[in-house]
Amino acid sequence: MLPPTLAERYSNRLQWDHLDRFALRQLVEWARGEDLDGRGLARPPERRGDVTSALLRPGLRGKARIVAREPLVLCGLELVPVILDAYGGAAAFHPRDTDGARVEAGTTVATLEGSAAVLLSAERVILNFLQHLSGIATNTRRHADALGSSPTRLLDTRKTTPGYRMLEKYAVGVGGGWNHRLGLFDRVMIKDNHLAADNADSGEALAEAVRRARKSCPDLVVETEIDRLDQLPAVLEAGSHIVLLDNFTDAQLREAVALVDGRAATEASGGITLERLPALGGLGLDFISTGAVTHRSRWVDLGIDWIP
Repeated sequence: MLPPTLAERYSNRLQWDHLDRFALRQLVEWARGEDLDGRGLARPPERRGDVTSALLRPGLRGKARIVAREPLVLCGLELVPVILDAYGGAAAFHPRDTDGARVEAGTTVATLEGSAAVLLSAERVILNFLQHLSGIATNTRRHADALGSSPTRLLDTRKTTPGYRMLEKYAVGVGGGWNHRLGLFDRVMIKDNHLAADNADSGEALAEAVRRARKSCPDLVVETEIDRLDQLPAVLEAGSHIVLLDNFTDAQLREAVALVDGRAATEASGGITLERLPALGGLGLDFISTGAVTHRSRWVDLGIDWIP
């Protein structure tokens, strides 16, 4: 068996089973509370609940389908049963595809059946999660495809919606990307402001910052951001596992990869665009990271159509 590459060693991809069910339920309960109870308002409404669906005949049942209205990569299907359960569990979910599937416009991706009141009340919350997460997966897939057959791995960042971090990073993985650090807890990442605060942006001071990180957190990956090639020798000498090359030109990135020569993993960040990715994929980088896969994604169009 071949030893792992640097890219394999220093990147991960969240799976659905890695997500905390209690945290997901809390997120769903919050969304449900916004719709039914005015959660977030300083003064709760006097009347609560779905006042429109309450007018339906008691015991009325229904069936609906979830339809993709544009080409997209699906994400969030596993969350739908959690949502229905939060609304009382009086409806069933029958997926026809799985997260990660590419579907065309007009595809029925799942059906719902059960209490008509539950289906109508939960409809918007279901779509909000599916459209948002599928939007990230679709946008990530577009970026990953732009790298073609390059072994360079596309990474996300911490530029995520507060409260949605793990779900959004899961969606990145579903779309073909990989996850950078999940938070401030799982990697030492010495960035420009850390170096500025410690007056350690070059030479021995920079090397000492890296050595201190290696000694204090021997169980964690240490990554160091540089924005000049002259900073590279100190970072390599001190043993940083990853060098983040911030806002480098393609020519500078090619030179940096040659200078590193496998002694650390290399990551390009800053100024990363979809149009630039094909060229970057041929430079020998281990990683390219961009927040665009999350914070610049748009919701995709999924709808729920009632079945007579």
